[in-house]
Amino acid sequence: MTCPVTGAAPGPVPLSGPRFATEPARLYREMRRDHGPVAPVLLDGGIPAWLVLGYRELHQVTADPVLFSRDSELWNQWPNIPEDWPLLPMIGHQQPSILYTVGERHTRRAAMIAQALEAVDPFELKAHAETFADELIDRFCGKGSADLIAEYAMLLPVRVLARIYGFSDEQGPALVTAMNDMIDGRERALAGQQHLASSMARLIADKHETPGEDVASYMLGAQRTDGADGFSDEEIAQDLMVMMAAGHQPTADWIGNSLRLMLTDDRFAASLFGGRHSVAEAMNEVLWEDTPTQNVAGRWASRDTQLGGRRVHAGDLLLLGLGAANADPQVRTDGSALTGGNSAHFAFGHGEHRCPFPAQEVAEVVARTGIEVLLDRLPDLDLAVPAHALTRRPSPWLRGLTDLPVSFNPTPTSAFGELR
Repeated sequence: MTCPVTGAAPGPVPLSGPRFATEPARLYREMRRDHGPVAPVLLDGGIPAWLVLGYRELHQVTADPVLFSRDSELWNQWPNIPEDWPLLPMIGHQQPSILYTVGERHTRRAAMIAQALEAVDPFELKAHAETFADELIDRFCGKGSADLIAEYAMLLPVRVLARIYGFSDEQGPALVTAMNDMIDGRERALAGQQHLASSMARLIADKHETPGEDVASYMLGAQRTDGADGFSDEEIAQDLMVMMAAGHQPTADWIGNSLRLMLTDDRFAASLFGGRHSVAEAMNEVLWEDTPTQNVAGRWASRDTQLGGRRVHAGDLLLLGLGAANADPQVRTDGSALTGGNSAHFAFGHGEHRCPFPAQEVAEVVARTGIEVLLDRLPDLDLAVPAHALTRRPSPWLRGLTDLPVSFNPTPTSAFGELR
């Protein structure tokens, strides 16, 4: 893998720039061509890392939590990371959340979260999603136009999650603002993070006093049964924050990316007239071809090893290239779109640290319900701009639209919201 002109090996690829937003599939192909299944990359400030592009290599990394650990304290670059490094919120240092817990304690912690989410009644979850979807649609259905990202997809998941976690509906709008400020990563990001953290701390205190049928109360119940070896209030609050952040933005992008596909691809036009099978197919194809979570940080090598023909040193950071692995020509030899029931994608990760199955089910119920209610209420949706004019957020990590302008025949607010 050397340059045919100079004979030199291609240098590391900066993990930034517009191509991650405009043409990631082509960029990943070029990186695979130049570097193979494991490519050297540079993070902000010239910090080196590896991007795992290969499907088999990604499976190997995520299936071996001992060799490729989730413990970020192993990172050999910590001495070079400044206190104001912009990726610190994404690569935690001494953070007491499940993201960086390993071994038997992680297993117990993951089980506690899974059990709390499994206790959520699926019929109530769907009803909550329908209620908030109707409420949001009522705000714009009389205008005949809307931005389905800012006015719908970016508002729905966090409202549903707030409800099932135990927040009151009055607290929901402020949590939406805080979550989106934090994800935006600009001047209000820290304030958003602080509001979310203080809200979680108050929620935990409230549920100690008055437990309910909600995720926070279920987790505190598990805490009490675990006794002295259980998890602290701080750990539970951290996990609720992680779950809300991980559950909101990817689900919002899943809704947005699926609606984009359905509005721009004739194969899914039937869904706009009440078809349901096409909605599920569109959502599955998005997880393969346009997955909301493109790259994840990450895993850290616990010792020197080989991966994909590369010499990986102890403490090296490996970024999980979920989007690239989904399109690996070694496993997608015909390059065909996968709209059937094939769910062997990496959209939810893999291995011990993958997204818990109950959390995947929550995301799917919220996303699918959000899409179906929208199409029920506004069956004549049409894209208001040419498809090529749609733009993506400039992020190598999450793939989502900046906006999705649509037009439709204005309709009155629906009685469905009142009945539900």
